[in-house]
Amino acid sequence: MVSFTALFTSGLLATSAFAAPFTHVKRDNTTSSSKRGAAYNDINTVSPLTTDGTISWAYNWGMWSFGDLPSNVEYVPMLWGSQYFTGWVAAIETALSGGSDYILGFNEPDMPSQADMTPADAASYYTQYITPYSGQAKLISPSVTSSTESGAGLSWMTEFLGDCSSCGLTGLAVHWYGTTAEEFESFITQAITTAQEYSLTEVWITEFALNADVNGVADASTTAAFLDTVQPWLDSQSMVTRYSYFMCAENYLLTDNALNAVGDAYVSSSN
Repeated sequence: MVSFTALFTSGLLATSAFAAPFTHVKRDNTTSSSKRGAAYNDINTVSPLTTDGTISWAYNWGMWSFGDLPSNVEYVPMLWGSQYFTGWVAAIETALSGGSDYILGFNEPDMPSQADMTPADAASYYTQYITPYSGQAKLISPSVTSSTESGAGLSWMTEFLGDCSSCGLTGLAVHWYGTTAEEFESFITQAITTAQEYSLTEVWITEFALNADVNGVADASTTAAFLDTVQPWLDSQSMVTRYSYFMCAENYLLTDNALNAVGDAYVSSSN
């Protein structure tokens, strides 16, 4: 399945490698056990999701937070791809000193339009740039698509994990775009099985949405019903430790910088 991250993040990522670091405030990340996160481009869009403490973490497909997140929301940096190796050391040291407990790997390296790496190259780069921080943070794999084609999705991931057996990985990350809750749960179950086969202890879904919603929510009631179905299931899966719906932005989880019906469904503590 094609991911649409690039439509929203290309401008941010183009500047992230050269940006001056922001001052980070050390977060107390122990007060919330929520798995739910905020995937954002504009950091100012995160706060509407955090009023009831449901959101515990956030990321922006980059290695700089570009501001301060609300209290008790952990920023999780990502090394998006090979074009952002410059500046990585300064960025990750800033993130870690600011309270980040995790590091995310490359964004959809199984996609030519995204990070675009072979499993072997990704393992080599991961070992060079991310593995040295094992012990300072928990390390999450690259995020792959939900494509079922050979050499993509979990097929790509399996090759990567075989090549990266000494990378110090804690968890496996995936994306999903599709049409039904049943499809979603089936794919995540496969991801959980893959993680267990390689002795990983957690699974992250860092980007997921219905196909109809990639350019903005098409039908709020349909999307809210989807979330009402899959979130209790995700929260019941002990291997799934974090997830973030696509995305924290206008016409997605927000309308006029306030939660809309889909945003309400996403953060609802009753899910």
